Amino acid sequence: MNMEIMPIKNERDYEQALRRVESLWKSPEGSAASDELDVLATLIEAYDREHYPVDMPDPVEAIKFRLEQEGKDSRALIGVIGGRTRVYEVLRGKRSLSLNMIRDLHDKFGIPANVLIQPGRNRGKSAGRRTTRRLRSSALKKSA
Repeated sequence: MNMEIMPIKNERDYEQALRRVESLWKSPEGSAASDELDVLATLIEAYDREHYPVDMPDPVEAIKFRLEQEGKDSRALIGVIGGRTRVYEVLRGKRSLSLNMIRDLHDKFGIPANVLIQPGRNRGKSAGRRTTRRLRSSALKKSA
């Protein structure tokens, strides 16, 4: 069997590679077809990474998801990221994770550090609400 593997340059090539992978899926390990499957899977993965990037989850959502996976609730975070108030602030997006919190969450729950390091999505919204409230209250004081 002669392998004719070409780079995946566009959507048509991508679809063709996917169809070929499907036809090779049950090929015996160590066969030429199995080798072709491995190479195509690598090419498809590279194309996917470039053309269909997956956003990382929000750090707080990642923490909640891991707790749910382990059948735990927010009380499991007490002592890991701080006291009850600190846990509440982090889970509500009122406080960012510190480097020590990130390390402890990674060590204790196995949450990837690169997920925890990124800025949370909720923080911008709550900061915007605080600014809006401050502007409203100062406008009310001026009009009174």
